[in-house]
Amino acid sequence: MSLHNFGLEPLSCHAWNKDKTQIAISPNNNEAHIYQKNGKEWTKIHELTEHSGRSRVYSLNRAHTRVTETLGRIDWAPESDRIVTCAADRNAYVWTLKDGVWKPTLVLVRINRAATCVKWSPLENKFALGSGAKLISVCYFEKENDWWLSKHIKKAMRSTVLSLDWHPNNILLAAGSADLHCRVFSAYIKDIEDKPGPTAWGAKMPFGEVLLAHKDCGGWVHSVSFSPSGDSLAWVSHNSCICVADAAQGKEVTQLAVEHLPLTSVLHMNETEIVAAGHDCCPYQYSYKGPGSLEFVKKLDIPKQSSKSLVSAMQIFRNLDKKATAEEDDSELDTRHQNSITQLRPVEGDRGNVEKFSTVGLDGAMGIWEFKL
Repeated sequence: MSLHNFGLEPLSCHAWNKDKTQIAISPNNNEAHIYQKNGKEWTKIHELTEHSGRSRVYSLNRAHTRVTETLGRIDWAPESDRIVTCAADRNAYVWTLKDGVWKPTLVLVRINRAATCVKWSPLENKFALGSGAKLISVCYFEKENDWWLSKHIKKAMRSTVLSLDWHPNNILLAAGSADLHCRVFSAYIKDIEDKPGPTAWGAKMPFGEVLLAHKDCGGWVHSVSFSPSGDSLAWVSHNSCICVADAAQGKEVTQLAVEHLPLTSVLHMNETEIVAAGHDCCPYQYSYKGPGSLEFVKKLDIPKQSSKSLVSAMQIFRNLDKKATAEEDDSELDTRHQNSITQLRPVEGDRGNVEKFSTVGLDGAMGIWEFKL
């Protein structure tokens, strides 16, 4: 495992280019920074600053809290080499590299609340955007007018959409939301794609059709992930549970309560193995072999060796001088990340066999991990 630091600011999201030589990150503000890998070092080469950075004042218990409008999510399309960003300013931009400069194109998302998540479809001909407006904007490019339009999925959602993931067929879309639901919708747009065939999730797929609506999630659904085949869907929620819905088995849902703090991001490594991470600051591996068979496998972060037994006499005197105590500072966690992990991304391997994955966290660090069975 390798750990890279990008400063003191928390990292809320990240995305890789196709060959993984560049990474786009958000330092928890309204900007996106692109870094180029030079040997073992990362050098900032671009800043995407189109999103509004104005602050709003919110009143809470007679006190005023100023909240800066931060970037929602970033996604980087590997084949078309386009970046999409969304933010609390209720806008989304598609960025294209021209003459060494990233040029933004505004998307007509038509929302009146903050944009919270965004994801390119597998064929990169559209992307989905979740928001606090209780809807999903499915955005596509209209060549005639040279702009990005959107169609809204509004059915049944009663709160903010927090997470999205596309089915491999480029049609189905999974969404987790703050109304304690996990859903699967059809995002078929007849103007830009052929009529889809039947899947294990359903046969009739007009735009906005609800193919799954699981209401017993027990907490905000922070992240969703389709398996490589698309026949199962994993999600993690704020009640410290991980769940898998199996479309091939009548959409039966298997739930596992974890013994640690809530998970905030989940990713399929292959058809059966799942990695999830969150407020415990380290990734965990889970295995799903069928309905009723969702199991914890192992913690992927090996704890650091304790240094207390290696403290020299000189270090004891230094501690006495600085802190009036001979004890070592034990505030450091025994995990590589020193704060919550916010997002997981695949780095090496194809969708059916991820060999390396990356994590970013509130400690301002990005880790790259090898995955071995």
